[in-house]
Amino acid sequence: MTGAAACVAAAALLLTACGQSSDSATSAATEAAKVLPQKTTASPSPSAELTEDQQERKTVLDATKVTFDDAATTAVGEVAGGKLVDLDLEGVDDDDRDASPSPAGSPTGSPSPTGSPTATGSPSASPGADGPVWVAEVAEKDGTVHTVRINAVDGKVIEARVDADQDDEDKKQTAEWLSQATQTPEQAAKVATEKKKGTVTSVGLDDNDGNGVIWSVDVVGSDWKKTTFDVDAKNDTIVREETDND
Repeated sequence: MTGAAACVAAAALLLTACGQSSDSATSAATEAAKVLPQKTTASPSPSAELTEDQQERKTVLDATKVTFDDAATTAVGEVAGGKLVDLDLEGVDDDDRDASPSPAGSPTGSPSPTGSPTATGSPSASPGADGPVWVAEVAEKDGTVHTVRINAVDGKVIEARVDADQDDEDKKQTAEWLSQATQTPEQAAKVATEKKKGTVTSVGLDDNDGNGVIWSVDVVGSDWKKTTFDVDAKNDTIVREETDND
């Protein structure tokens, strides 16, 4: 009997010690939880990751319904026998296009299409009240350039006029560049989008530093970054590629 009582007493002491150890561990964990906050893994929204330039591109392209190809067809249709020299979606990196004027604007310093005012009379970095606008330059055979503005939502022509700032030298240069360009702007756009999937926002004919002429093509990808491709206007070869990460 005495031995059995001793065993029972020892077991009771052991259980009490275990219970105290368990209670102590639980208490310590509770105190630690008060000191160390729970970690969260909330991911930022896609728009929060966009730069200002990327957000502007997204805003304009989300509102645009008329594709580059459709705008090009409409613009050329406004000028009998005309050929497209430049086509730009207004509000998408206009500053970049101003730095590389079209043939009609080069000798005299007249603005390229992207520098053209909107219907309100001031340049726009985002869609205006009537939505985004495609601005085209279409040249006659003698190099006379017409500016054609097209609503990028419904495809209607807003304005079509002859550029008043052209002189004979401007027309001559435009005609020469077009005579060298055996590939169309649509072909150049196709070459660019085969290299990078995305939306064409600008195509313009330009001089390749004295080495013939190129079509400069801007493509905006699904990440809203813009890549500029310089495509040889004679053989559709990409001679330069540059991505704007802003």
